[in-house]
Amino acid sequence: MNKQAPLRRHGFQISVLGSADPGTSAFEQAALAGEKLAQLGYTVVSGCGSPATRVAAERALAAGGRVVSVVPHDQIDVADWPCSVLIPCGMGDARNLIMALSADACLVIGGRAGTISEVCLAWLHRRPLLPLISHGGWSDGLQDNPPDDRDLAPIVPWASVTDLEAGLRSLGLQS
Repeated sequence: MNKQAPLRRHGFQISVLGSADPGTSAFEQAALAGEKLAQLGYTVVSGCGSPATRVAAERALAAGGRVVSVVPHDQIDVADWPCSVLIPCGMGDARNLIMALSADACLVIGGRAGTISEVCLAWLHRRPLLPLISHGGWSDGLQDNPPDDRDLAPIVPWASVTDLEAGLRSLGLQS
């Protein structure tokens, strides 16, 4: 009997992880990535905890896309959260695991300690990582310095939204 892959009832989901400040090229790439992901039909998963992840969510919404925001607190009535669906997990930083597991792949933009945590969790659970390179920040070195010496997930760097789109295609993540 021929075994077929199960049908996906939704498109692919991409988590946006990281941090970059307004006025930086990494922040602008986060905005462009959010917009491009929406245009391509991906669902953007964002914690909106940094300016970069928030602008990616805002631009995805403005482009008509779907955005799921997983917030660390337990308040559902946050009026200014950019999302289609709000998930107040009430888990604080433990929500980093939810961010890593909620996506078919994880964009990594810049980054600080919380981003490193999310990246390590994504790596351990074999989620492909797409680090932004050539725009500064921690994500620049991820390809040469993966979380450990095991080859648990692909690391596909990108420097522009054109590279990002090609990287998603190379992973077979086409909406």
